[in-house]
Amino acid sequence: MRLRLIGTLLGAASLVYSQGQKTVPLPAVPPPSPQFSADDKAKVLGYWAQPGRYFATSPADAQAKGLWQVRLTVKGSTWLWNYNKARKVSAPPTENAQPANSTQKDWETWVVAKLNRDRWEALQAAQSANEKILGTRLPVPDRTIPTAEPPVPGPIPDALLALAGDPPKFAEAVVPMEHDVAFDDITLQYQDNIRVSNPRYPYYRFARGVNSEGVAVKEMPTDRMDHLFRLASVSESEARIMRAVSFLEGGFDAINTYDTGFVSIGFIQFASLKEGGGSLGEFLLEYKTKNPDDFNRDLHQFGIDVTPAGLLDVLDLQTGAELFGPDAAMKIVEDPRLVAVFQRDGLKSDSFIAAQIRSAKTQFFPAEDAIKVTVGGQTLTGKVSDIIRSEAGLATLMDRKVNTGKIDPFLSVVTDVANALNATSLSDLASHEAEIVQKMKYRKNYLGDTTLSQPDTSRLSRSNSSGSRGGTKGRNSRGHG
Repeated sequence: MRLRLIGTLLGAASLVYSQGQKTVPLPAVPPPSPQFSADDKAKVLGYWAQPGRYFATSPADAQAKGLWQVRLTVKGSTWLWNYNKARKVSAPPTENAQPANSTQKDWETWVVAKLNRDRWEALQAAQSANEKILGTRLPVPDRTIPTAEPPVPGPIPDALLALAGDPPKFAEAVVPMEHDVAFDDITLQYQDNIRVSNPRYPYYRFARGVNSEGVAVKEMPTDRMDHLFRLASVSESEARIMRAVSFLEGGFDAINTYDTGFVSIGFIQFASLKEGGGSLGEFLLEYKTKNPDDFNRDLHQFGIDVTPAGLLDVLDLQTGAELFGPDAAMKIVEDPRLVAVFQRDGLKSDSFIAAQIRSAKTQFFPAEDAIKVTVGGQTLTGKVSDIIRSEAGLATLMDRKVNTGKIDPFLSVVTDVANALNATSLSDLASHEAEIVQKMKYRKNYLGDTTLSQPDTSRLSRSNSSGSRGGTKGRNSRGHG
């Protein structure tokens, strides 16, 4: 029997199966139910049609940085992602994946040479265009662009071509645009064609996308934060852990629509992903269910909603068409007005912020995650908090879960430790928490965070001193855990 999906979830989708020459249709999958009435649509479109709500211009800093500027290409970033995947190497988003062997080192040499050449050529194109328009050879090269002409990299290694395909240009000259979105109480400003700090960032996907880190959680007054966490009914310990992890993400008003998350918002960066639901859809659905009036005030009245299945639901602010899931996510990427709605709420609505905190705990707090470990033929079952009891340990796991959606490789690390100890219960592993946490380190070493409670590290210290010189430190120095 072979199943085949015809159409999409948003259309008259239907399932059929074939067995021999016989084809039997299955019931069609209905499209999501509309969340906007005709009157709702008219009000939303009327609001956004008011003069001065939105306009796009060349950026205000064009005279200083140039109208044309150098940017990573979307196709180049995608190739780099596929290259990493094909090499079966990975790294935290802030780092570049390292070659695993001598062959991969040769590939890296070629990739770096091409990257340098492409960025230098893009700079020449940008400077020439700016000289014609502005009368000056802007932009000034940054540290990621060679100042002297680099050599042509030569032919791509045959094995690299077979592995990852023919790479496109890694850099190009573009004209970023500035977008101003005006509400009654605030005006927000964005610039597209984001300049990513890493010139070989493998997650860049949308030139039209925008980004704002927002007001960093660590910069918010303590009494303000305490009020918001109390509003969300979160304990003081849970609040400390979430605050520590959020330092790596953004503020409650943070937004990002340029990378593989598609639409990411808030202090934990709830993301819609390609399917147009994801953790963002779960967050919005929880908010709508628990605070429907606030949800309507913060989101629905501006053209954003969520389906009962947790899919994004937005209006095309030009036509009034109601879009769901993947189409809704792409519409938000394309229209800075919809993006701005989320950022405004993160600045103006305590209810919206408290809903973020509640949903972050529900979706990403790892303490209650179920685990199953096999030791000597015996299966030990329980939850993360049977082993990981410190705030530093829970923050380490939450960091991974927020960024990757899971706590891997926690089970394999715990299994190795359990077998070494011949453990008979998960609680036997609690005294080895620091060792496990050290191996799970991802973007930050929370074992050094003085704001969080810590596991007993005395056993860890003895283990390090009895091993090879610098062995454990060296294995974990790049944050791979």
